[in-house]
Amino acid sequence: MSDYYDAFEMSPVPAPGPDAVPPEPFRGIYGMPAFVTIPTDDPAASVDFWVRGLGFFELFGIPGRVVHLRRWAFQDVLLVPAAGVPEQAPALSVSFACLLSQIDSLVEDCRAVRPDSVDGPRDTPWNTRDVVVTTPENARIVLTAAKPFDPAGEEARNLAAVGITPPDGGRRDHGSHA
Repeated sequence: MSDYYDAFEMSPVPAPGPDAVPPEPFRGIYGMPAFVTIPTDDPAASVDFWVRGLGFFELFGIPGRVVHLRRWAFQDVLLVPAAGVPEQAPALSVSFACLLSQIDSLVEDCRAVRPDSVDGPRDTPWNTRDVVVTTPENARIVLTAAKPFDPAGEEARNLAAVGITPPDGGRRDHGSHA
């Protein structure tokens, strides 16, 4: 892992820390480098959950065809009509970055809309705090927040064990999202 370099300026995700501020919802139109398409049999309920629970907004919709939701730049979801949805969430998940300061309110918001929709939060060995959310479409969404990087901490040792070390000796507070 010696060929990587700090490219945080490309991401809307701020470096983790007590002063981190989430970016504003991004309303620009761009060529999407990646997005998720999720079938729903109840578009109104799906949009309500994604907006009130997960903090997305409706960028635009084409009635009966697609609802384009977004949060930050590069966090795009397309809801498309379907005759039904899976009876249970698949093992596959999609993750969206958030900040540590947002985890508790996202959990509360999701539970306010769908009480049994949240599992966690849990801390990971790669320096994040994750919450798994099951949406009305039975999509498995992981909200993941990088924790401030502690060069002397267990997570730093876990990352170093697989060859990931901070390029500046850990002086900057970038978490683990490379």
